[in-house]
Amino acid sequence: MSKPSKGIYLAIAAAGALVVAGGVTFWYAAQKNAAAQTTADQLVTVNATTCEPNTITVPGGRRSFEIVNASDRPIEWEILDGVMVVAERENIAPGFRSTLEVQLAPGEYAITCGLLSNPRGTLTVTPSDEAAAAASEVTLRKFLGPLSEYRVYLVMQGNAAVKAAEALRDAVAAGDLEAAREAWRQARLPYRRVEPLAYRFSDLEERIDVHAAYLAKREADPAFTGYHRIEYGLFAENSTEGLTPVAEALVKDLTELAARLKQAPLDPGLLIEMPGESALQIAQGQLPQGDNLYAGNDLEDLGASLDGIEKLTTLLRQVVSQVDPALDKVIEQDLQATRARLATITAEGHPSYGDVPKDQREALAADLTQLFESLRKLQPAIGMN
Repeated sequence: MSKPSKGIYLAIAAAGALVVAGGVTFWYAAQKNAAAQTTADQLVTVNATTCEPNTITVPGGRRSFEIVNASDRPIEWEILDGVMVVAERENIAPGFRSTLEVQLAPGEYAITCGLLSNPRGTLTVTPSDEAAAAASEVTLRKFLGPLSEYRVYLVMQGNAAVKAAEALRDAVAAGDLEAAREAWRQARLPYRRVEPLAYRFSDLEERIDVHAAYLAKREADPAFTGYHRIEYGLFAENSTEGLTPVAEALVKDLTELAARLKQAPLDPGLLIEMPGESALQIAQGQLPQGDNLYAGNDLEDLGASLDGIEKLTTLLRQVVSQVDPALDKVIEQDLQATRARLATITAEGHPSYGDVPKDQREALAADLTQLFESLRKLQPAIGMN
């Protein structure tokens, strides 16, 4: 065997230096980003094991949080009231930051800090004049019709999600890979339509729709369950083997979700907040890298998400059209522009979301962000802080 040349050793050394330099560059960028000034009410840095700070106190009212990811994983940051998600930002890339604005009532909340297995932090919201004013400005009478109609929509889509999951379970149990793949695609759609409210049940969402990136052992983690665990088996491992118990658990969890959707408290503030918050979450958390990483059918899912957003905005427009017709028209135009953009991208026949060019993803994200900016004007227009 011939002796390796000196050039090979130099190449290996150079490659190693690049790896080290890359690591140092990421660390420096993350630390610099974490230390940067912010105009938000609170800066929160999430590292591999905790949030800094992990104990926060703010006055009630509309507050903003700037979340910096100083870890080496994508993260989500949530404010929790028991098992209910008050607000969240998801899929914040390493070294990046995201801003969250939320209306907070006085009370004690928990905050998640990166991996789902990490200890949670504490958020204390104190009484304030702003919080008291926000609670008193909106009358329920304006919203009786929209709230009732949305409840019916939740019940219908919740039941549809259970039936679709049962069809998926049956296809998996039969060992029919292609039928199971198609059933999985269909099973996602009703869930995405109710996701603006469904994701707020944190205990169920962590079983139904958890992503491997948020778990310590990723795809090998025992907590990797629900839609994406089945997706991984069907589309990455190309097999139905071992998925029947996962599918049965999904049916059980969606049945519980459907029951909660029938009974969940609904109020005007929540109804106003959900469509815009959902649009922004999709724009920032899902469109850049995709949500269904193994199946790649994000464009189908996005259509269902827009169904859910459109249902909410249609109900809210019944109220806003009486007090601000110009805003009502802008919201309609923004929603239709997003629909048209999605239709154009879909018409190009991309077999997988991974084939969608970056500029088209960014354009779609911009449309959804613009929709969010218009929807956030609903609160002052209707008479709510």
